Amino acid sequence: MSDEATPASDEATTPLEPDVAVDEATSTSDEPTTTAEPDVPVLEPVAEVDPDTVKFNVMSIESVLYDLSDSSPLVHLIEEETPYRYLAIPIALAEAVALHNALDKIDGRRPGTHEVMAEVLRRLNADIVAARITRYDGGVFYAELDLMTPRGREVFDCRTSDALILATRQGVRAPVLCAESVLQNFYA
Repeated sequence: MSDEATPASDEATTPLEPDVAVDEATSTSDEPTTTAEPDVPVLEPVAEVDPDTVKFNVMSIESVLYDLSDSSPLVHLIEEETPYRYLAIPIALAEAVALHNALDKIDGRRPGTHEVMAEVLRRLNADIVAARITRYDGGVFYAELDLMTPRGREVFDCRTSDALILATRQGVRAPVLCAESVLQNFYA
């Protein structure tokens, strides 16, 4: 069995906090020392992607499909300009339904998680500037939400499915951007 942590879906893994131990007899400072067991992987925080230095391509959500012979639904994104490359991103069934409803502007009897979050953003005057797919690693897509708030710009790491749903749930649909490196890695 491999010692590497591998995510099983499009869920971005949260960086693990290293074990912290303080040896009170020998410690001379108030800061704890960090120790990691040799067989436990320590994940580094994901660096924020600088949109000014990375080339992003505008993508359109083509479809959300669920093939009964496949284990999870797929979201199909296609480039809006040539060469019209596409991405097929696996997402969980609940998120596939939420994205389908967002695309068709369907609200449930009671608000779902994404509907509540979209309403919270609206009431706080926070607009989603873009949903960006920033990385493709080990079969997992990583994304971030770029928000403009009354206090300024905020960028949040999130699951790709959540970024797509929230961008679609805006009054004016936010663009979906995909890093060129993601498309190149996907087609490699």
